[in-house]
Amino acid sequence: MAKEEIKKLVENSKKVLDTNHDNFIKSIQDDLTSFKKKTLDRI
Repeated sequence: MAKEEIKKLVENSKKVLDTNHDNFIKSIQDDLTSFKKKTLDRI
């Protein structure tokens, strides 16, 4: 493989990982918000 190809693959992988990371954080925050609401409703 040429250096250019490897560089492109690494950059694309980084973009995918960053997107997945952001989605994961949003999912966790949504779950936490939901949990807080359910807990307050029970009190």
